[in-house]
Amino acid sequence: MKLFQKLLVAPAALGLLAPLAANAAEVNINDVAGYATPTAEVTTAQFSDVVPGDWAYTALVNLSESYGCIDNAYTQNLKSGQALTRYEAAALINACLDSGIASADVSADASRLTNEFGTEMAILKGRVDGLEYKVQELSAGQFSPTTKMKGKVTFNTGFLDSEATSGTASDEQKLHMQYDARYDLKSSFSGKDELYTRIRTGNGTGPFEDTTTGTHLSNSNSAGGSLTVDKIWYKFPIGDDITAWVGPRIENTHMLASKPSIYKPVTKQFGMGGNGSTYGTSTAQGFGFAWTQPTASRSDASFSASTNWTSSGGNDATKGMLTSDSDTKWLSQLAYGSSQWQVSGAVAQHNGTKDWGSFYNTTQAGTLTGDQTAYALRASWEPEASGAVPSIQLGYDWSTVSDDGTAGATEKTSGYMVGLMWDDVFIDGNKAGVAFGSPEHASEQVAGGTADETPFAWEAYYNYKVNDGVTVTPTIFGFTDRDGTTNASGDGFGGLIQTTFKF
Repeated sequence: MKLFQKLLVAPAALGLLAPLAANAAEVNINDVAGYATPTAEVTTAQFSDVVPGDWAYTALVNLSESYGCIDNAYTQNLKSGQALTRYEAAALINACLDSGIASADVSADASRLTNEFGTEMAILKGRVDGLEYKVQELSAGQFSPTTKMKGKVTFNTGFLDSEATSGTASDEQKLHMQYDARYDLKSSFSGKDELYTRIRTGNGTGPFEDTTTGTHLSNSNSAGGSLTVDKIWYKFPIGDDITAWVGPRIENTHMLASKPSIYKPVTKQFGMGGNGSTYGTSTAQGFGFAWTQPTASRSDASFSASTNWTSSGGNDATKGMLTSDSDTKWLSQLAYGSSQWQVSGAVAQHNGTKDWGSFYNTTQAGTLTGDQTAYALRASWEPEASGAVPSIQLGYDWSTVSDDGTAGATEKTSGYMVGLMWDDVFIDGNKAGVAFGSPEHASEQVAGGTADETPFAWEAYYNYKVNDGVTVTPTIFGFTDRDGTTNASGDGFGGLIQTTFKF
């Protein structure tokens, strides 16, 4: 069996193993020992009803009348002369004991009843204690009535065989295993607002974090194992149709009324329908607004409009927000569509020389000497039922740069992306995806410069759902001239097994 096949089989086999465990709270062993006598023997009488005329029935009547046990359905049955099951009798005795009978006051009848029905009493009490324990455990995991947490842990095991001459993934021919862990906390104070906090860590390095070759993974983090606040913002409504965001660590794409892409990528370059300069993000300080046209049904087509502003230097004491020292991005999007299809257009104004689209552009396309205006067109469609026809995502980006006239500086860029996804492939719940395109590259440069070679990138994956919480995703990916450098060998191929745990 080849290495890649072994990498596919091992995580899938591990995910299929379901641990079997018994909670000690299901049966309270201490209560069993306390109620049952050492000489108690299991007989067929234990499975029979307690009927009028039995000593136990008479003793239950006396117990109920003498100690004023809690009035319930079982005491009503006693008064009407109806038979009781052994577990009903045990429940009645438990109720009497719980009502406060002191051990010194227990009559001979009470002692004999606890010896006779001790096993059933312990089982019932153990189940109640177990239920209370589980409720307490569940409540503790909720942090507070208004806070919920979701977790996602990803194991990335793979390699890259590259001829690239630049980037941290150059000449990689090694097997890597790394992880990414994120914990999303959502709190609401009015039922309509939301305070969002993401705690994240990971140890991603090398090809899984490289943007030059485009092999940076969507589920990869380079925190070096340190737990950090990765995202934090506050979202709240303004009236019925407008939503607002503000936060010290937020990305512009999280402040959109509708997502620009339905394709779910493995490599981050294929996110947002082409993760170039228009939608390319960087965690920063910012705020935004989004309006959604109200409709009678989610299936009805509607308009939405979004606009937001972020500043990459807002937390820097030497730069600050709303200053010329800070690189800023102003993104606006207009979309129209339904739950099945959507078309959208967006424009982003970049003030400063920061490269906002490093996940899907070449090095030259991201080398700016002035402000940049970027544009994007997106279109998506999903079939009504799963089958041979896939969901389709299309994207096209271009931009112009206000350069300073330096020879070789980028003046214009362009790029495109196509993404296809199939649901219920071979097995219900499993998915498959293919994406390809030309990363955003420098299509024109100032006199004296040479335009980029046209790069190409692709990925293909199969998402195998082991159960509701575990998926295994074998993936292959590749590129040609991904760094865009003229007359340079920039080809590469990689393989990956991604195992994801959600809880």
